[in-house]
Amino acid sequence: MINASPDTAFTAQFPDPDPGETREWLDSLSAVVSRQGSRRARYLISQLLQEAPRLGIEFPGFVTSDYVNTIPASAEPAYPGDEQLEHRIRRIIRWNAAAMVARANHRFDGLGGHLATYASAASLYEVGFNHFFRGRGDGRTGDQVFFQGHASPGIYSRAYLEGHLDEAHLDSYRRETGGRGLASYPHPRRMPDFWEFPTVSMGLGVIDAIYQARFNRYLANRGITDTSNSRVWSFPGDGEMDEPESLAGLSIAGREQLDNLVMVVNCNLQRLDGPVRGNGKIIQELEARFRAAGWNVIKVVWGREWDALLAADSDGVLIDKMNTTLDGQYQKYAVESGAFIRERFFGTDPRLAELVAHLGDDQIRRLRVGGHDHAKLHAAYSAAIEHRGAPTAILARTVKGWALGPDFEARNAAHQMKTMSVAELKTFRDRLELDISDAELDDDLPPYHHPGEDSVEVQYLRERRRELGGPIPRRMTTATPLPRPSASKDPFAPLLVGSGDKITASTTSAFTRLLRDLMRDSEIGNRIVPIIPDEGRTFGMEPLFAKAHIYSPTGQLYEPVDAGMLLSYRQATDGQVLEEGICEAAAMASFTAAGTAYATWGTQMVPFYVFYSMFGFQRVGDAIWQFGDARGRGFLIGATAGRTTLLGEGLQHCDGHSPLLASVVPNCRAYDPAFAYEVAVIIRDGLTRMTGPDAEDVFYYLNVYNESLPQPPMPDGVEGGIVDGLYRYREATNAPAVARLVASGSAMAAALEAQRLLAGDHGVAAEVWSAPSWKLLRENALRADRWNILHPEQPPQVPLVRRLFGSSDAPVVAVTDYIRAVPHQIAPWISAPFVVLGTDGFGLSDTREGLRNYFGIDAPHIVVATLSALAATGTVSRADVAAAIARYAIDPDALDPTSV
Repeated sequence: MINASPDTAFTAQFPDPDPGETREWLDSLSAVVSRQGSRRARYLISQLLQEAPRLGIEFPGFVTSDYVNTIPASAEPAYPGDEQLEHRIRRIIRWNAAAMVARANHRFDGLGGHLATYASAASLYEVGFNHFFRGRGDGRTGDQVFFQGHASPGIYSRAYLEGHLDEAHLDSYRRETGGRGLASYPHPRRMPDFWEFPTVSMGLGVIDAIYQARFNRYLANRGITDTSNSRVWSFPGDGEMDEPESLAGLSIAGREQLDNLVMVVNCNLQRLDGPVRGNGKIIQELEARFRAAGWNVIKVVWGREWDALLAADSDGVLIDKMNTTLDGQYQKYAVESGAFIRERFFGTDPRLAELVAHLGDDQIRRLRVGGHDHAKLHAAYSAAIEHRGAPTAILARTVKGWALGPDFEARNAAHQMKTMSVAELKTFRDRLELDISDAELDDDLPPYHHPGEDSVEVQYLRERRRELGGPIPRRMTTATPLPRPSASKDPFAPLLVGSGDKITASTTSAFTRLLRDLMRDSEIGNRIVPIIPDEGRTFGMEPLFAKAHIYSPTGQLYEPVDAGMLLSYRQATDGQVLEEGICEAAAMASFTAAGTAYATWGTQMVPFYVFYSMFGFQRVGDAIWQFGDARGRGFLIGATAGRTTLLGEGLQHCDGHSPLLASVVPNCRAYDPAFAYEVAVIIRDGLTRMTGPDAEDVFYYLNVYNESLPQPPMPDGVEGGIVDGLYRYREATNAPAVARLVASGSAMAAALEAQRLLAGDHGVAAEVWSAPSWKLLRENALRADRWNILHPEQPPQVPLVRRLFGSSDAPVVAVTDYIRAVPHQIAPWISAPFVVLGTDGFGLSDTREGLRNYFGIDAPHIVVATLSALAATGTVSRADVAAAIARYAIDPDALDPTSV
């Protein structure tokens, strides 16, 4: 067996045309190592690798570089601002951020809030606010900034100095029920004129920022909006980068060369409970990840106080020490004295000790890391916005709790520290050199500090924002309503008239047809954004590939294998379809960018994210909840839905619960349509509700199925019932109804067959109701109940379910392809006997007929359940129930699906 490293295996594949020259180079390298050491040899090799691209030689660069600043001091541009004035401004903002949290916790014990994150990130933000973040004033497009969620107190504190918030706002931090409160974190739903992007769900802000930058390019390449003067800034923490969502988008950002994206990672080396990499080096690890994904990486590790020491490090011993010291030890140095650092860091080598012999212990203690040096950060930001051809990651090393005092800085418990003692406040004030008296601090509530409207600090801060285009963050909704689809060629009409008795179609295929027709519409077609993870052919969407094309910023650089076919795979720079590969989180991030474009860009877009229903709400439920928080608008389509419709796919593919998961998102209008015409009515209502003159910040979730059945025409007068969630589809035959069958989705076919069997085999008249939305029925009833409790002297409101069903005591049998808890949402408002059939338990593989029999939701089981409910009221005998069980060969002792 031949053992070879990847490098030797690579070189062994090629003949050496000049072995003698090769040996000379290798001997020279050996001589350098023996005479000047490995540090010198490494330097020479790095110089060769840097020179290679300039000579046209392609060669992979280093995965990581030394643990020093990427930009040397000699290459830093002059700082354009007033350093001392900005330093004072930062101190005031730091104080007010801490005071706001401390006051809240003094007044309302346990209210919470975070002090340490913003303390570590203040310089990262202030350099951006004063010199880089562009607002949307004066008609500018502006930048999109994704702030680190736990840093929100600092952003409020700056807004206070800018004049956008007052002391009453700050004193309402985390107290939102009164109407003026400040949300704990960035929440556009709670502060719709302030926050643009929710980010505190770890990792989601990162992937959303990446796909926002990508969607900006999509809008520009399709000619919809000019986004060329806009940049996306993302501010995650180093611990947050462990989230799979944080890493999921790195490769596409590099692959699509999103140089409109800058990610500033706050590397304070701590997650919530301790070191991010106590036994490693997170900055080095992140550098390797970003570089491997094609990013430009800039490290800001050391402040300017280290420049002279590094310049004097002729032997490279300081850099070696920096390279080999682990993060856990760096965290220890951050809390210790200068004498400790002198002994443990510099005292390990006489050459290191000599480097700092001229410095006192206090000076050593004040050797800053780079993330607290605004000049170093300015150099990094400047280089980032000038870089072309790749996104930039800035890895800025900071100290968690910086400047808060020795009881906070770099402590493992810093994240949980919510308040400060009087002594700690005085120490903090002294560090910030603020004009606040001891008497003011002896009170339980530390005062806010405002230097005055006419102060040079406030005037400077506000002038910088005016110069850069106005306030950030700022959320604006200026989009004009979309026109209605063309009346001359109504895209909804084919679904409303049905397919006829001899033609079958699934609701998935009906939806796909509607989507194609909407995309062709002359009025709104170019605003439709189809998004699929990697199941387009499963959903019958391959015609979109050939007609509308798949978006790719480079177009299609190859000839596809199906190029000669009518429905070939086509990519284009102005492609309309976003095909996201096997990554539901990425598809949700695109859905979010498109669904919030009405606010971000003042441009109405209509995203349709079509996914395998099992991998929608279950897999990316947190991202869907965040979409609701972002006030996003659009359509989520759970295709190939249900637990019994998938013909053998089995447990992991059987969706029996997504409508229940959807029910917990307040602004989600969740539907389980049974017929193609219901799909059409719901989507038409959604377009009006989300993009019309009185647009609402809601989104729609529809389950659609892959089971082909004859699609009936829409009965007269049912549109309102479809939208509201309940209507009578078929009356009882030849007799007053003694039972009601209520079904949704694919269960409707079994309910209709059960109606026939009940009438023909048992003489029982039942009517059939369609319940497209159990969720909306429940919410309607909850609103009525609340009104009735709080308005005792007003006429009571009657929930829709009770209005439609009236006072009849006819049993109601509800059937669904989902777990029973879905229809049970309306149980409290059903006065008659209520029986629910569903698919509780794990899914499994079989035929549709076998699965429906197993779960007890087929027509025979509906008949038996109906007869059982009637027997309980005395309408039929229990012998009739037993006879039906025997007639339909139902095994009463079959395995219970809910058993595990």
